[in-house]
Amino acid sequence: MDYKPVGVGKTVRSVRRTMPEAGYWKRFQSPVLVKEYGMVTSLEFSPAKPYDLLVTAAMRLQIYNGRTSQLKKSITRFNGQARSGSYRSDGKLLVAGDDSNLIQIFDGSSRSVLRTLKGHMDPVHVTRFLPDKTHILSGSDDKTVRVWDIPSQTAVNVFEDHEDYVRSGCVFASNANIVATGSYDHTVRIWDIRANECVTTIKTDDPVESVLGLSGGSVVAAASGPNVHLFDLLMGGRTLTTLGNHEKTVTSLCMDNGGGRLIAGSLDHHVKIYNVQNFKMMYSMAYPAPVLSVALSPDDTRLAVGMASGVFSLRRRAVSAKEQAEAAAPARQLRAGTQAYFLRGATHKGDDHDLRIEQRRKRSLADYDQYLRKFEHSRALDAVLANNRTGLTVVLLLQELVHRDALVSALAGRDELALDTIVRFVVKFIDQPRYTNVLIKVAETLLDIYGDLLHQSGRIAELLVRLRAKVRTELRLHEDLSMLLGSMDMLMAACKINHAGATVAAETASSATAASASVTSSVKA
Repeated sequence: MDYKPVGVGKTVRSVRRTMPEAGYWKRFQSPVLVKEYGMVTSLEFSPAKPYDLLVTAAMRLQIYNGRTSQLKKSITRFNGQARSGSYRSDGKLLVAGDDSNLIQIFDGSSRSVLRTLKGHMDPVHVTRFLPDKTHILSGSDDKTVRVWDIPSQTAVNVFEDHEDYVRSGCVFASNANIVATGSYDHTVRIWDIRANECVTTIKTDDPVESVLGLSGGSVVAAASGPNVHLFDLLMGGRTLTTLGNHEKTVTSLCMDNGGGRLIAGSLDHHVKIYNVQNFKMMYSMAYPAPVLSVALSPDDTRLAVGMASGVFSLRRRAVSAKEQAEAAAPARQLRAGTQAYFLRGATHKGDDHDLRIEQRRKRSLADYDQYLRKFEHSRALDAVLANNRTGLTVVLLLQELVHRDALVSALAGRDELALDTIVRFVVKFIDQPRYTNVLIKVAETLLDIYGDLLHQSGRIAELLVRLRAKVRTELRLHEDLSMLLGSMDMLMAACKINHAGATVAAETASSATAASASVTSSVKA
């Protein structure tokens, strides 16, 4: 028999910590406050080193150097408030929307406008590159969600199911065909680009300010009012939990690089960090103004927080010498095909807080199954009878031999001792209704093969006498049951006839009464 391995889906990866949680986040010190030209509505770090910071504020995009935190570039080619500046996965292109209903794609090095996408009728608040690098997701106050093809500058998908402003959206890195959007109509919708339709609609109690897909792509987090809701997409959008530690509206969500910590910023001036595995709040940071956006660098060393006062804060985490050495050490490349390549990770035991998946042991085949697998039918029958199996196991094996047309070959060529075991089993269980059909077939096959030889053995002859007595007893029982069923049929027929006669008599009496009443009324008239 061939067994396929059980597929294990992706799970949320846990971060590796070498110190208490609070101590880790306290190391984000020495905040640098930078004043911008307006409210800082969006922050995002470049996915490529040195992880430059893209700040969306007022009518411009500001790019800050990842090493020096100094202003590196400024893009001001907007006719209205800039919205949702975002990097492509390689860090070479930028995309942003604005209040003039346009979507613009910029070259990150030259700041030149490469594409201008027109189609939305109201301000564009959501712009994201898809993982394939050639499409863009956008959401607008015109209540539509669009997927744009960059080379042709056309919308290949237009979704119009939202009933209010679309203010948030995310792209699942594990599946380029699935995107999620949040709207002020109190819904989170999951869209399938291939089918051009909404596959899941999740309702919330408040307008949705931010949505974020967690690692693995099966869970989506949504900031709705003062709460952060986590929904399981594999269960049709069922609520896993609700994080209600904020006092005012949660405006922004992001994840750390390991995928085990969820960071939320709120209008209550606080940024809170949650453990994704147990959904507990691990740490809280206070800021001088309402928080509109949060971002964590891909190397988990810088935390950026944008505020409604037009200021963004940049905190750096002190990196230990050991961590620097591990990051600088080149990864050992194992050559494919070697023993070390196939044994990689075999000795890893994981940490105490890791999510462990139970390994199921493979069930070994029973001895009779092993013989059946090799088409050794006679030995399979001997094995199942010799180990004192239950009657059901033996009968199922005999039924399998019948289906394989191998019953004759399994019973042929046996000596007196082997026949004694089989015949005793037939005699013991032939009167049980669920075994009768199979054992009758076995008994007939034995008589056909050994009919002229069975009288030569005293033990076999005695067993045949007992078998005949059991068969006669069963036949008498069947005859008695047949007679009983015949008597019951007669009684039921008689009851039906009597019931029909009574019904006719009642109808006749009713008709006579009605006729008499009619005559009486005529006479009186």
